[in-house]
Amino acid sequence: MRTVGATYEAAPARAAAGTHTISTDEKTGIQALERLHPPLAMRPGHIERLEFEYVRHGTQCLIGNFEVATGQVLTPSVGPTRTEEDFAAHIAQTLATDPAGEWIFVVDQLNTHQSEALVRLVAAECGLAADLGVKGKAGLLASMASRKAFLEQTSHRIRFVYTPKHSSWLNQIEIWFGMLVRRVLKRGSFTSVDELRERLLAFIAYFNTALAKPFKWTYKGRPLTV
Repeated sequence: MRTVGATYEAAPARAAAGTHTISTDEKTGIQALERLHPPLAMRPGHIERLEFEYVRHGTQCLIGNFEVATGQVLTPSVGPTRTEEDFAAHIAQTLATDPAGEWIFVVDQLNTHQSEALVRLVAAECGLAADLGVKGKAGLLASMASRKAFLEQTSHRIRFVYTPKHSSWLNQIEIWFGMLVRRVLKRGSFTSVDELRERLLAFIAYFNTALAKPFKWTYKGRPLTV
């Protein structure tokens, strides 16, 4: 927890020096729900009321990046799945916005965040020619623990900081996902997954233009009491 807090605290100074600090995660199972009937309009003494019956048109997964120092949401990926390859491709398209830059990604400990594809991507982007081994057998690819240790190395131009298990609230993008739910999804009606995807991307573009600002993060890693 202290490591994550220190990463956020150092983000503005690192940004001034050219290093990106990115909070990254997936929001899965976003449903394209179409209301069967229009809502009842607001009138004196009554709030707007939504139709409770709906038709499902499928789901999408959003992989998002929240830039800690600026509050911008960068290079979102929206698609039907969240596989190991999907996540590695998302990181690759993010790196492509500044191919020579330094990157720190704050992520949780999902297996796709410690995958073979991700290790191979980081090794290639950092110009590391060492033998990576064989997944499940030997070398850096042998296990999730060995892959995580490689991805965490502070000597790399691209590295990952992992939140502790059961501590998803430490990942700043979870706060932004809450904003997305309240402003777009909770009261939305979508006739298709294509419309859902377009609305998600349109909100992100609007957010970056009109609403983006860094979160005021005050938690330093102290144990919480109940």
